[in-house]
Amino acid sequence: MSDRRRFGDPYAGIPGRRLFVAVPLPDEAAGAVASIVDGVRAMPLPAGMRDVRWVRLDGLHLTLRFLGPTPDDRIEATVGAVRSAAARIEPFGLRIAGAGSFPPGPRPRTLWLGVHDQDGSMARLVTAIGEALDAVGWSPDARPFRPHLTLARSDGLAAGPVVAERLAAAIGDASIETGIEHIGVFESLTGGGPARYLPVDLVALGQGAPQPPEGPSVYHRG
Repeated sequence: MSDRRRFGDPYAGIPGRRLFVAVPLPDEAAGAVASIVDGVRAMPLPAGMRDVRWVRLDGLHLTLRFLGPTPDDRIEATVGAVRSAAARIEPFGLRIAGAGSFPPGPRPRTLWLGVHDQDGSMARLVTAIGEALDAVGWSPDARPFRPHLTLARSDGLAAGPVVAERLAAAIGDASIETGIEHIGVFESLTGGGPARYLPVDLVALGQGAPQPPEGPSVYHRG
């Protein structure tokens, strides 16, 4: 069994490009999140504790739908479906506030900031994406959509609940308001270090016109 499958990667060894649908977080909001994370990371952990795996902060995004390994011959239809969904929803606002973990308790796997759908537009976008993907052969997503911004993965480490508590205290009652104007299909490349997130296609909400990435930008996670 490969290391990736043994440590919780159920897609290791499955052919196809590992795709997901997400909205990139605008730079100003990403900078505010980075300031919170930097403050938490500056706090020393108790002796003997190994730190959680923080995501890279130079490409934060909110995942709307994970697709998994996707054969090349399905990518064009998948991108087209996401574009058609994007054309149905106008740009909208989000509020980032609060923090938590999945699962809550003494052995969390994921640490996150909360994302609040201010007028229901994000929920409508998720529904539109599901309908469009269903029309091109994707099975419905059985998991409920729980909007959140993943910041770290603790995988049961003792530091997990400690960092989760510090993250919640750092954001406190504050909130980060931001506007969402684009949606994209991204590819996650794993192996040889931290996974890299590559934009396959970016599109403006309410227009459906593709917005090609500028230069060799790559999205990462820890």
